[in-house]
Amino acid sequence: MNHQVELNFVRELLKTYRLNLYLFDDELAPDVVVPEYGWIGDFISSESSLINIFQTFKKQCKPNTIYQIEDAFLCHHMVFLFPEEDEKRKYAYVGPYTQEVISKQQIAKMAEKYHFSTDLLSKIEAYYQGIPLISEETHIQSIIYTFCSKIYGGADNFTTKQYYDFYPINFDVVSKASPIKEPLDIVSDALYVEDRYDVERQLMQAVSVGQIPKAELLFTTLSKYQFESRSTNALRNTKNYLIILNTLLRVAARNGDVPPFHIDKLSSSYAHKIEATTSTNAGMALMKEMVRKYCLLVKNHSMKGYSLLIRKVLTQIDYDLTADLGLKNLAGMLNVNPSYLSTLFKKETGSTLTEYVNQKRIEHAVFLLNSSNLQIQMIAQYSGIADVNYFTKTFKKIIGITPKEYRDRITNPF
Repeated sequence: MNHQVELNFVRELLKTYRLNLYLFDDELAPDVVVPEYGWIGDFISSESSLINIFQTFKKQCKPNTIYQIEDAFLCHHMVFLFPEEDEKRKYAYVGPYTQEVISKQQIAKMAEKYHFSTDLLSKIEAYYQGIPLISEETHIQSIIYTFCSKIYGGADNFTTKQYYDFYPINFDVVSKASPIKEPLDIVSDALYVEDRYDVERQLMQAVSVGQIPKAELLFTTLSKYQFESRSTNALRNTKNYLIILNTLLRVAARNGDVPPFHIDKLSSSYAHKIEATTSTNAGMALMKEMVRKYCLLVKNHSMKGYSLLIRKVLTQIDYDLTADLGLKNLAGMLNVNPSYLSTLFKKETGSTLTEYVNQKRIEHAVFLLNSSNLQIQMIAQYSGIADVNYFTKTFKKIIGITPKEYRDRITNPF
């Protein structure tokens, strides 16, 4: 098949979203690929199977057209024809996925509309928890549009068409005439949960070593799993998972040897942000932010590789930059020889104690300059350097300009 390289690449991209691009021919043979998490119609009725849907829909398929479908069950699909290479027409299919967490209230409305029996409700809810959640459909569209631009010879050579509430089946007939099938067996359900936990484990591992790109990619994959709805309120469900994610990331940061007081500070700030979240979209954005910030926490504060003595020194420095952090005082606090502490600190950190402390103090000063209108003298004191002249000299040595020049650049960047 032509375009095999592009097809393989697109499939790799879609894996990130727990999706695939399935191919089948015009005959719709029995071995037509059905998504691994199934299709909701398949356990409602044989008449509403995915194969029957395509048998009906293929008659409307035109070349060089991407069909974007939202069906009667709030599931989304994309279908398009491959450029003809032989007598058989080949179709490409991506889906199903949802664009929002499907609540129990929405399922109840469907049940009322399509006359589903009450024992089907929990099965439908389990189905929605299994299929991918794509809150930003534009990501999927961009992948498919780019692919079609390639196979059709340019972006101007294809068009898109949308169908809403699409379903060619009479449910009044189906629901009365057909037996109900089980959507998921115990083994499939168990494998789904195992997959989700494995992605969580990989995410925690990436965060524990501060690997931001890998952690963000794994979070994208994890976010496509729909989690158990413990409430009919979608926002409350989002907040519940935010709380769970915050806990997982706390553990990951601790596994990365970040001092507990740093973890607690970040975790507490997110606990307040979680309860202040006012929408599911804001909740998803907060999740992404949390993953990145916890990775940065590990990168900036991990003590992996340091001896216990040096860990104690670094913790003391981080805990209070305004304290007396001189070599003699720290050695006295830890009951060790100053010369020994100095040698060990340089060996493990690559810096002298004074250089390290000054670096941390100036980093804090930069933060205050960017986030407050405090006078420079006050910033020097809050950074642990009482002598403003020494503060200015040290700041310029590390940053390259004086604190005043730095603030002027913030105020007048151009």
